Amino acid sequence: MLITSSSNERVKHARRVREGRERDLIFVEGERLTAECVDSGIRLHACFAAAEPSASQQSLLGRITCPVLQLSESVLESLSDTTSTQGIIVIAERPFPAVDRLFEGSAPLVLGLDRIQDPGNLGTLVRTAEAAGVQGIFSFAGSADAFSPKTLRSSMGSAFRLPILPDVSGLGVIETCRKHGLQTVVATGEADLSHYDYDWRQPTLLILGNEGRGASTEIMSACDARVRIPLHAPVESLNVAAAGAAILFEAVRQRRA
Repeated sequence: MLITSSSNERVKHARRVREGRERDLIFVEGERLTAECVDSGIRLHACFAAAEPSASQQSLLGRITCPVLQLSESVLESLSDTTSTQGIIVIAERPFPAVDRLFEGSAPLVLGLDRIQDPGNLGTLVRTAEAAGVQGIFSFAGSADAFSPKTLRSSMGSAFRLPILPDVSGLGVIETCRKHGLQTVVATGEADLSHYDYDWRQPTLLILGNEGRGASTEIMSACDARVRIPLHAPVESLNVAAAGAAILFEAVRQRRA
């Protein structure tokens, strides 16, 4: 079946998912992200493909068990979230992992994101966290959606595999982590303790704050420790995604040593 109208009800529903108006569903676009989604075992609800898919897209479509609808080029472009359509879009269930998954293992390293608002930053942090062996992520209320199309593109599939709990209370997360035996640490340029000098081998929740304002004063006060990244003058701060990578891979170095 070839859909040639952007007013088709299935297309309109997919557009609502793309805009974040269907909370239980996510909009996944592109061959690579779709393959990552399929490989992760996430349930798919619908698939939209070009009228003449490429050979690699045809191979991928053969692995998809949900209904596949073909769209004309103009309709596919109207639905796409990118500048030029990538030929394939799927509507999938949003993952809702159990909180206990974030505390598995003897010394879990967990990431907390306090009002990270740029989807590119958040997605990069998700990708970096998976690469560093982080157990999972708490995304505090006020942060960007970890499963928006732009964030998913930045995370490059990591969001499908890494447990992410969204829209949670920062103070509630700190309390929960303490009950599970984790130390709570917040990154701030005003800290006295270098991130090199903290013992990352112990179970730890690392909190990164908002791009412009950092972590909230309530979060700062509630944490067990504060760490900073030593910087050469006159540089005063790093992009939050860069700072997260620096700290997390110091944790990796210590844990491997």
